[in-house]
Amino acid sequence: MAKSRIVAINKPYGVLTQFTCKDGRPTLSRYGLPAGVYPAGRLDFDSEGLLLLTDDGGLVHRLTDPRHAHPRVYWAQVERVPDEATLKTLRKGVLLSDGKTQTCGARLLPEEPELPARHPPIRFRLNVPTSWIELTMTEGRNRQVRRMTAAVGHPCLRLVRAAIGKVTLKGLEPGQWRWVDRREL
Repeated sequence: MAKSRIVAINKPYGVLTQFTCKDGRPTLSRYGLPAGVYPAGRLDFDSEGLLLLTDDGGLVHRLTDPRHAHPRVYWAQVERVPDEATLKTLRKGVLLSDGKTQTCGARLLPEEPELPARHPPIRFRLNVPTSWIELTMTEGRNRQVRRMTAAVGHPCLRLVRAAIGKVTLKGLEPGQWRWVDRREL
């Protein structure tokens, strides 16, 4: 049996998590990824960061099924600075239109994470400060982080997935990819 192949890519902002698109929007096809690997999960068009691709359907299932509880770490730049009560609400779960979210890790980052500039940059409002929070989650509903931060009064301006399990973005510029050793998972 052939060994499964796993790739980590730093998906740039404004790229679809697929290889083809009928309306001409940018896709993963422009980054020279190996043939036969497919996304294990998704990142929205306007989100960026770590995406895993593989040729192993069983691995895709294990990585995306919430029953397997693979932690995913997100860095969210939000409007204003959330207080401890707001972070506690995020940790306990937030009621969204499709039900209450699972408990998660939530903390205010002491400083902006080291990330390449986003193109285009986020909107800047002179009278509204921004801050960065880190959320560690095991479920992955559609646009969940954005909906959670909005529900607690801190709209998300930029969203970056920083890690899936032990696999991180470290050393990957937007659009760059690398092979992942299965032991990293």
